Amino acid sequence: MTTNSESDCSDLSFSDCAQNALEWFVWANHLQRKIEGFGEMDSNSRLNDLRADFLATSTQSMPIAGMIFWAIIAVAALCVKPAPLAYMVLFGSGMIFPLGVMIDFLTTRKMKRASTQNPVTQFFMQSLGLVALVWPLVIIAARLAHDPNLIVLGGAILTGTIWIPYVWAADDPGGLQHAVGRSVLAYAAYLSAPNPYKATAISIVVLLSYLYSLVRMRKPQPESKADRTPA
Repeated sequence: MTTNSESDCSDLSFSDCAQNALEWFVWANHLQRKIEGFGEMDSNSRLNDLRADFLATSTQSMPIAGMIFWAIIAVAALCVKPAPLAYMVLFGSGMIFPLGVMIDFLTTRKMKRASTQNPVTQFFMQSLGLVALVWPLVIIAARLAHDPNLIVLGGAILTGTIWIPYVWAADDPGGLQHAVGRSVLAYAAYLSAPNPYKATAISIVVLLSYLYSLVRMRKPQPESKADRTPA
């Protein structure tokens, strides 16, 4: 007993059977592409949701905290010797994050708490460790060159590299503009400013970079009424 497909094919010529097989292959390939397309759309939608969740936890408090710190460094550089100033940058730069958290706590705006289950947030937080790994290189270079201003330059550039993973996490190209512009101008300030004013010039570059980001960085979308949970 033969199947329907065998009986149908037996009534057709070889070329007709080959054409039918080719049509089935093309149809199956088209169906596979549509299925893969739906999967890709779902993946893109999922990534957009994760980025939106990350952006909802981002505030302007970190740039503001950075501006406060570097404003202090800019003023202190005019009256503090280079060596103590270098220590201020080395240890004080780690206070930017806690200061930003404190600013968030003191402001009336209620922000969504960052989810540790969000892989985008995990990627961004883990990337902060790169700064700590490169700091020893900056310290060694400053000691070998007998130039404490290299600590200030290194601090300005290293803390600026945090904006690079932020670019991907928040899908915000302004972060890359901040990091690149800040690094280039900081190098230029170090090379061109008179020695007594190198640290102040570098600090002013960082301040302007933060000011640029405050204006250009993406803001979290306001929560709609449908998304709010009842009290």
